[in-house]
Amino acid sequence: MVRVTVTAWAQYRVGRAERVRRIARRLRSRRVAALVRRRVGPTARRADDASGRHRATISGMDDLPELPSHVSENRAFWNGMADDWIAAGEGSWRQEEPTWGTWAVPESELAMLPVDMRGMRAVELGCGTAYVSAWMTRRGAEVTGIDVSERQLATAQRLADEHGVDITLLHGSAEATPFADASFDFAISEYGAAIWCDPHVWIAEAHRILRPGGRLVFLGNHPLAHVCAPWDGGRVAETLVRPYFEMHTLDWTEVPIDPGGVEFCLGHGDWYALFRRVGFVVEDYREPRPAEGAPDNPFPVPAAWARRWPSEQVWKVRKRAAVDVTP
Repeated sequence: MVRVTVTAWAQYRVGRAERVRRIARRLRSRRVAALVRRRVGPTARRADDASGRHRATISGMDDLPELPSHVSENRAFWNGMADDWIAAGEGSWRQEEPTWGTWAVPESELAMLPVDMRGMRAVELGCGTAYVSAWMTRRGAEVTGIDVSERQLATAQRLADEHGVDITLLHGSAEATPFADASFDFAISEYGAAIWCDPHVWIAEAHRILRPGGRLVFLGNHPLAHVCAPWDGGRVAETLVRPYFEMHTLDWTEVPIDPGGVEFCLGHGDWYALFRRVGFVVEDYREPRPAEGAPDNPFPVPAAWARRWPSEQVWKVRKRAAVDVTP
């Protein structure tokens, strides 16, 4: 069995959780809305700085009805966590080549992005600090990032300005985007909508905003890691703890160890059923693995565990074209 010792990291997580609770209470009291559910085109605007270069600006609307409870919870959680992720965002923006997931698996192994994205319109669903959006822009794409956390978007805006990268940023939920049907050629999520949005909602929404033949790629937690996750929020075990079948919502808001937000995951059969029902064809599936000798990180899965069993998964799916007869 994996044993967890109390370290400075654990003490940090307790303090972080209390900061998140304070900010969550403050945000709930304001009842701030995020983005309307209208089916309109992108509303973010770009402004020119003194040099004539475009800089990112954040756009959103304030007349959205009450957000679903998990969206409000996750918004408060990530607003409270935003400062803790600034350094990681800055580091990712500086990277020449992308790396993915908690184990920093190189792009050369996972092939998450098209090599040449010139002429493509791409969207990052749950963009956070928008480093994936930056990587796509550097490959030639016209990129939009959407996120429910305005504080994460503020970091994204600052970094886009500092790096001279032209990105459209929207404040809103990936479960109810403002984009017109068939707006994008490519959609991606790395630990954004992939785990923080209800898959039965955001997958259908991604399908709607993709053009026929467009692709969705996303990376998130593997269902096996959730099945082995203790009920108290501690590090994953080497035994099965939770039911696999009918997996859907994982609420971490009240656990005693490392309380967090509300996550989602499905079993493999349910993922396939969802893709088929919505109209996606599965093109590839990967289970990223840490490199041999990789150190642990501040997440619930030790590297030694993830070397033996998959902790993350990547789905690559394509929206059926009108004449697509792929079964």
